Amino acid sequence: MTELPSDDTVREVGHRRIGAGEARSMVIRRRYAAPVEDVWAACTRPDRLDRWFLRVGGDLREGGRFSLEGNASGDIVGCDPPRTLHLTWVYGDRPVDEVWLRLTPGPDGDTVLELEHATVSTLVEYEGRLLDVIPGLGQGWELPLILGLPAYLRGELPDVPAAEWFEFTPEVMELAARTSDLWTALAREAGAAAEPA
Repeated sequence: MTELPSDDTVREVGHRRIGAGEARSMVIRRRYAAPVEDVWAACTRPDRLDRWFLRVGGDLREGGRFSLEGNASGDIVGCDPPRTLHLTWVYGDRPVDEVWLRLTPGPDGDTVLELEHATVSTLVEYEGRLLDVIPGLGQGWELPLILGLPAYLRGELPDVPAAEWFEFTPEVMELAARTSDLWTALAREAGAAAEPA
C-alpha cells in the first residue's frame, strides 16, 4: 500500500472476477468524521451527491438504472442502506465495470468508506509505448473522495452543484499528479502487463 504523506487514504490494486471477465480492481479506503447515515446520504441522494461529485439521475433503486452527468451510467445491482451499494459502470464503449461502495461505522461515530472499482484492462499503443489502460483506476475517484466529500461533510462547500464551484487549480493539478503516480506504482506492483496509463 502506498500513501500520500499525512494522508490516511489506503489504496490497493488487486484482481477480481466480474461479469465482463477477469478484472483488475482498485480499492480506496478512507475514514470520515461523520456518522454512517450521513455518509450514505451524501453518496446516494441526488440532492447531496451533486454538491461534491456529479449530478446523478435515473431510477435510483435496486434494479434501476442511473447516469452521472457527462460520465458513466449503469445498473444498481444491489443496495443495502446504509452499508453497501453495488453498481455496474458503463463508460463509453468499454466492457462493463463494477463498483462497490461499502460503509462501516467507526467506534467514534465516524465512518470508514471503502470504494472498489473493478475493470477489465486494455492494452493500447500510444506514441510508441504499450500502455495498460485501466480507466478510473483510483485517480478518477481520488479528488472527489479526498477533497470534495470531506469538505461537504464538514459543511464547507457551497450549496450548489460541484460543477459550479470546482476548478482545476494548480494545487488540485499537483494533487492529481501525485495520486496518479501512486496508482501507477501500485498497478506496476500488481503486475500490470505494460506501462500503466
